[in-house]
Amino acid sequence: MHTMWKGSISFGLVNIPVKMFAATEDRDIRFKYLHNKCKTPIKNERICPACNEKITSEDIVRGYEYEPGHYVIIEDKDIEAIRPKSAKTVEILDFVHLEEIDPIYFDKSYYLAPQETGGAKAYSLLRKAMEETGRIAVARITIRDKQSLAVIRVLNNLLVLETIYFPDEVRDIKQVPGVPEDTSVDERELQMARQLIDNLTAEFEPEKYKDDYREALLAMIHKKVEGEEIVSAPEAPQRNVIDLMAALQASLKKTEEYRREARAKAEPSKPGKTRKTSKKTEKETVGVG
Repeated sequence: MHTMWKGSISFGLVNIPVKMFAATEDRDIRFKYLHNKCKTPIKNERICPACNEKITSEDIVRGYEYEPGHYVIIEDKDIEAIRPKSAKTVEILDFVHLEEIDPIYFDKSYYLAPQETGGAKAYSLLRKAMEETGRIAVARITIRDKQSLAVIRVLNNLLVLETIYFPDEVRDIKQVPGVPEDTSVDERELQMARQLIDNLTAEFEPEKYKDDYREALLAMIHKKVEGEEIVSAPEAPQRNVIDLMAALQASLKKTEEYRREARAKAEPSKPGKTRKTSKKTEKETVGVG
């Protein structure tokens, strides 16, 4: 695993040397653009539209457009002059409860581990204290010239840092158009909706979820490599909710059947009594319906 950042956690007057690793990875399938005639990958060249000249990275400077068509040039020395002195420090600001932060604020996740030069004892102390108090830390960190707000929490004996958006980076929900106001709902429909939620409630097991589209895309690529014919999948029928009650009833029936099948698979079958037990269960189920 590649170390992407080294620094320290500032915990009061305690300094904990840490190294940071990306906790997630992009598994998207990416394609290259080819020239259809010869199947050669296309180059992305930088050309100045005014001079009509090819340019290199040495010819490029930073510019901020402060009004249309007008730019102020920002040089490396300008960036260095305002770079925070704590650019290599995760500065803990406060301790809060995790449930106080809405998930909309969370951005990227990173694993934190103590550096080889020391810090294991202080690392363990912070981790243990956070576990026992049930708190997470709100911190500030600078990664690649960008200062971010972050939280530090404990996950399976490891400190995890997650960058979060600043409040002014989260759009006001009042800007979202077409959101219905609180309206009265039919009590029978509400009861069925609650029952449907109960039927679909389960413990979170992340390993049971998968990216079906990515798997289908990989399978299609392998077929193309092998020269097989690609057959289009049938299009799923579009269903418009005309009768909400009928849709709820059909959904409840489907989820109840799914739960019965899941329970049947989970129950261990006894030798010699499998057929009899299965029939009894089926009769009892019909009776409940």
